[in-house]
Amino acid sequence: MTENKTVLAWLEEMKAMCQPDNVVWIDGSEEQLEALRAEAVETGEMIKLNQEKLPGCYYHRTAENDVARVEDRTFICTPTEEEAGPINNWMAPDEMYAKLKKLYTGSMKGRTMYVIPYSMGPIGSPFSKIGIELSDSIYVVLNMAIMTRIGQKVLDQLGNDENAEFIKCLHAKKDVNPDDRYIVQFPQDNTIWSINSAYGGNVLLGKKCFALRIASYLGKNQGWMAEHMLILGLENPQGEVKYICAAFPSACGKTNLAMLIPPEYLKNQGYKVWTVGDDISWLNIGPDGRLYAINPEAGFFGVAPGTSVKTNFNALESTKKNTIFTNVALNNADNTVWWEGLDKNPPVDATEWKGSKVNGPEYSAAGNNLAHPNSRFTAPAINCPCISSEFENPQGVPVEAIVFGGRRAKCAPLVYQSRDWQHGTFVGATMASETTAAAAGAVGVVRRDPMAMKPFVGYNMATYWDHWLEMGKKLGDKAPKIFHVNWFRKDDEGHFMWPGFGDNMRVLLWILNRCAGKVDAVESEIGYLPKPEDIDLTGLEDENVDINGLLTIDKQVWLEDVANIEEYFAQFGDLLPQEMADELAKLKANLSK
Repeated sequence: MTENKTVLAWLEEMKAMCQPDNVVWIDGSEEQLEALRAEAVETGEMIKLNQEKLPGCYYHRTAENDVARVEDRTFICTPTEEEAGPINNWMAPDEMYAKLKKLYTGSMKGRTMYVIPYSMGPIGSPFSKIGIELSDSIYVVLNMAIMTRIGQKVLDQLGNDENAEFIKCLHAKKDVNPDDRYIVQFPQDNTIWSINSAYGGNVLLGKKCFALRIASYLGKNQGWMAEHMLILGLENPQGEVKYICAAFPSACGKTNLAMLIPPEYLKNQGYKVWTVGDDISWLNIGPDGRLYAINPEAGFFGVAPGTSVKTNFNALESTKKNTIFTNVALNNADNTVWWEGLDKNPPVDATEWKGSKVNGPEYSAAGNNLAHPNSRFTAPAINCPCISSEFENPQGVPVEAIVFGGRRAKCAPLVYQSRDWQHGTFVGATMASETTAAAAGAVGVVRRDPMAMKPFVGYNMATYWDHWLEMGKKLGDKAPKIFHVNWFRKDDEGHFMWPGFGDNMRVLLWILNRCAGKVDAVESEIGYLPKPEDIDLTGLEDENVDINGLLTIDKQVWLEDVANIEEYFAQFGDLLPQEMADELAKLKANLSK
């Protein structure tokens, strides 16, 4: 399928090490994929679901010890430990290669090696990147066919230039032994090696490994950014669409925001939301000097539990055809799927995610999960009812605003704007969420997750902040404005103060009004706050929203947070950008007045 000598030489080297019985090139044709689906059903690797209710949908079950990303087994192997930074696991590249080569040797004996050429981003886009994944898993092939653009057209785009850049990805299931499980990035070598997992983000190497860890390193060197951000378009009644990128740690409503359905009051006026991406943004400076975003992925790899008609109608609709479900429960009565939060009716005749047949209601009543809490759906983005018409635009969409957010009971207000790009970088760098259910009025355990990139940055986080500051200088006055939101503020009784979900659009509209210079703001110790009357609460009269309370700054709570930030920044030593230290000092001084 290719005459590229670099590709072929690398393939021969990997074959010699892994020793597969067969090698199959994935050309991306429906005929080939259909044959692989049939083979996976025959071997029991996948189960074909009810084709009338869920056309093109399949079910897959992983090993019980292989159900999620494994941060403690994920490594960034740079020449020096300092380059990887204090929050990444590091090992010297030579040492890691030696360790892994022993594990890979003969790992594919008796198996087929699939060669999967794939493009992150629309094929032919100046911002897209190419990877080739070698894997001994049909599950990986079929998921990559949903999550990326695959096949011959990718190799045609790569061409025969021996110096053409592509990311070399190797995955072997081996014996799925967690003690020998490694997900390893070699940024300087454009290489990703994964072994002893057969699940999701550990093995779909275009996902977090390439699109964030390797891409963030490439972005630093090439002058662009790879970010853990959704991309959404907001259309006003006049038909104008403005685009926002937003980064949130897990469990903060990222997918819900990406596929937001406006509240009736705004929908009736003609407001609409369009999904460009639910997870990852690649940001480049366009010819006009503005920042443009593409979604490098072609599908959604979503958490199933909690997804329902009420919480995320569009995500659920996306799963209705050509979707792979992993580790959810089976409803044996009609050969469909079920998970906690889908509805309140667990199937009576169920197979729980580990494979045992159970009485669903009794099993649930005893406190068991029918679906694994991290069970997933892999769904084509084109299935989404609100997918943007710009989804395949090779130039991407222009970004008006960047939004950071976290789950804070008392600290952050509903929304505030940074003073400028430097301050906005500090807001992103100090982003945090409270991990535990706190007692009323008390603050939970604070976990810093800068730009929601803590597990995903492919080099030293302090250097990554430097890169953000550099990008700001290049963008100048064309830089998007940066905001912070908190949908999770609580009152003294421990109740959420903001209705959330679709009503979050009211906050996004204020953000866009600020970007357009249509509304003023109030300067505070932490940045610019909305005037309470500028957040449109029409239709929320019954909710008794305390907008003044939602926008209050408790200086004492914030000063405690400053102490936590000081401790967090200390681990980066001399590499911490001076600008970040200056912003922290400014915040402390403002709060101490």
